[in-house]
Amino acid sequence: MSTAATVSTINKLIGEKVLTEKDNIADSRVATQLDSYDPLRKFREDFLLPTHKGIKATEAESALQDAACTYFVGNSLGPLAKRSKELLEEELAVWASTGVNGHFAHPHDRNWMTIAHKATRIMASIVGAEETEVACMGTLTANLHLMMTSFYKPTQNKYKILCEYHAFPSDQYAFASQVQLHGFDPKDAIIEMKPREGEFTLREEDILTVIKDQGPSIALVLFSGIQYYTGQLFPMASITRAAKEQNCICGWDLAHAVGNVPLRLNAWGVDFAVWCTYKYLNSGPGGIGGLFINKRWTEAKKPMLAGWWGHDEATRFEMPPTFLPIPGAQGFQQSNPSALNVVTLLGSLQIFEAAGGMGPIRLKSEALTAYLEALLHASPNYVKSEELSETKKHCFTIITPSELGSRGAQLSLLFRPKGIMPQIFEGMIRRGVIGDERNPDVIRLAPIPLYCTFHDCLRAVKALDDSFSSLK
Repeated sequence: MSTAATVSTINKLIGEKVLTEKDNIADSRVATQLDSYDPLRKFREDFLLPTHKGIKATEAESALQDAACTYFVGNSLGPLAKRSKELLEEELAVWASTGVNGHFAHPHDRNWMTIAHKATRIMASIVGAEETEVACMGTLTANLHLMMTSFYKPTQNKYKILCEYHAFPSDQYAFASQVQLHGFDPKDAIIEMKPREGEFTLREEDILTVIKDQGPSIALVLFSGIQYYTGQLFPMASITRAAKEQNCICGWDLAHAVGNVPLRLNAWGVDFAVWCTYKYLNSGPGGIGGLFINKRWTEAKKPMLAGWWGHDEATRFEMPPTFLPIPGAQGFQQSNPSALNVVTLLGSLQIFEAAGGMGPIRLKSEALTAYLEALLHASPNYVKSEELSETKKHCFTIITPSELGSRGAQLSLLFRPKGIMPQIFEGMIRRGVIGDERNPDVIRLAPIPLYCTFHDCLRAVKALDDSFSSLK
């Protein structure tokens, strides 16, 4: 982004022309001013952020050991929301004091029989869906297999799956096992799109061309909403539209998109989507997953792998022998969800709701990420991606798209020469900044808007530069 675009993006959040192109963005006074104008700043206090001591930030001042670190790894695991902790402790107390009665006579009006509905209501608004199109259930890969069992119906001529190259491994395993289950060879049946030579991300026109040209043989188009490694936000609306024009089913893995960018799954005509909730939605390690099924499939797609929690609620506990599915996505539920997992998600979702939903959150996300990008561009260790192969010095580049509409709250940094990334990563941790390392050469930094600050961005880049200076 240009300086003018960065300034405009930040001022859009603030609502006033506080920042000018003449301001030194690396001045801590500027960061302090921006944080003071941040309309979402109060929500940071709703989270229990890991401490310097907790991440082993040995070079942080002793007086700061119990203070919050700079937590730029919420794209891997979100922090604990105080409300989630409160709800979890309440559920444990209800379990201890009422036992099985918590299913139907919960003292806090959260009957375990229907507790998932409380999370589903807010989740539906986050993904742009009707409540009947969403279910809080299972885990991401289990839900992906469940959806592919229902929607991937290959024929002899139309059997291929189109996805991005270097998708998250769990997706790759699921794709391969599903095509093998139908008797096809993954090497033939799975089309993995790679970026052009010398580029790090996929071009929209290239994706659309492949869908158009190979559509007659493609049964399923299934990309990540946001590519976990590069941080690229795919043009979901246009990809979905192109897939439908070729009579392809279009599904999405939203692990890195849900709670990160605004979604309109129903309006875009997405057939199905799956996601986890422990990243941007802060539900806790291994938290409950979610899925979406477009309402137009309510009659045509009935659960193929039925379970009792997908049975009609009115008669579920009468234990009838014949399965009567709940209409929509919730009919695909199999087992009763853990109330403990649901409430840790619910506590975080209530913060999203209090913040005004994804609109205000996205606005701050764009500003914060633009600010971090500008600071990184000003680093003496930064080089443009096209200059990466020519330089001999220790350096990094950013492989995440610079356009706001092509990224979420993540910047992926690629380091050269090969092999220095682990030293930089450990150096940043020692200085109180934790991101996410992806071997062999990438560190992902995620300034998440509900709890990260402009000062956090400043600290992160200083820790990065200091870590470069200490390389041996």
